[in-house]
Amino acid sequence: MTTTEELSGPAPAADKTSDVLLEVENLVLRYPVRNGTLEAVSDVSFTVRRGETLGLVGESGCGKSSTGRAVMHMPPPTEGTVKLDGQVLTGLSPAELREARRRMQLIFQDPVSALNPRRRVREIVGEGLAIAGESRSAITEKVTRILELIGMDIDIVGGRRPHELSGGQCQRIAIARALILRPEIIIFDEAVSALDVSIRAQILRLILDLQQKFGLAYIFISHDLSVVKRICDRIAVMYLGRIVEIGPSDVVCDQPRHPYTKALLSAIPIADPRQMRVEKLGLIEGDSVTIARSDGCAFEARCPHRFAPCGRQVPPLIDIGGGQRAACFLNEPDRQQGDARP
Repeated sequence: MTTTEELSGPAPAADKTSDVLLEVENLVLRYPVRNGTLEAVSDVSFTVRRGETLGLVGESGCGKSSTGRAVMHMPPPTEGTVKLDGQVLTGLSPAELREARRRMQLIFQDPVSALNPRRRVREIVGEGLAIAGESRSAITEKVTRILELIGMDIDIVGGRRPHELSGGQCQRIAIARALILRPEIIIFDEAVSALDVSIRAQILRLILDLQQKFGLAYIFISHDLSVVKRICDRIAVMYLGRIVEIGPSDVVCDQPRHPYTKALLSAIPIADPRQMRVEKLGLIEGDSVTIARSDGCAFEARCPHRFAPCGRQVPPLIDIGGGQRAACFLNEPDRQQGDARP
């Protein structure tokens, strides 16, 4: 069996005493805009354990991708802390950050545009090793092995450019490019959403096989809750830059405790036409995410259960038990259901 040591040399130093690989604390990311700043990520905190898959889900514009990029420091977060094996990434020198990024890789949504159109496959996959100063013969050997690992032959695809490959093949190349650097955690940013359904299933199987083989941790960013619930150990639901619910996948999907999570689950298509009911889509008011923010809950304007406290303060992530937390005042132990209004 191919090992990660065979692919790219000795592992970087890491503290293996903790099961937690990644710690994100109070992450904030603001972008400059014409009239000031836009806060894309607001006070986001989560952990990822070794070998675990955490799903980040929500509507377009909710801050999922911005969170993933801030974890990678692309760009660096405006506030908050990101720790990899206990090492704080904020404040590292460019050289130290480059070394840390070898252990964290990001795979983008569009597999074709994510690859250099002027480079051939063997150059794309081996680029990171070339930058690290490895010899040409070592790079060729490792590129050959990693392409075999993802089900491709270097003699067939090695000399091709991205436009000569299918979308699924390009995504496999992107995965190989990330994997050859021996990362410990990979962030998939809508990595299968642009693919056909059949190809998507193949890539998801490949992702899960590689995780089992190398013990990788994943952050899987997607708007498709039906995919995330099948492959993730835990799910974090985001709305307007905040995590509104987080917990084990089966618990969050079977017993959602935030109105927004319930609405997302109700919108998952059902294969049996006899069970499809459009009235379930009326769980939330309004038809799109708005960037307008209030002093209270970001979901308050669209929530059918809003009541007095919702517009006055941001609800904290309330511990419900079993690893599940939800940012909704309805989950307070002393809250009476009669307080809510339609």
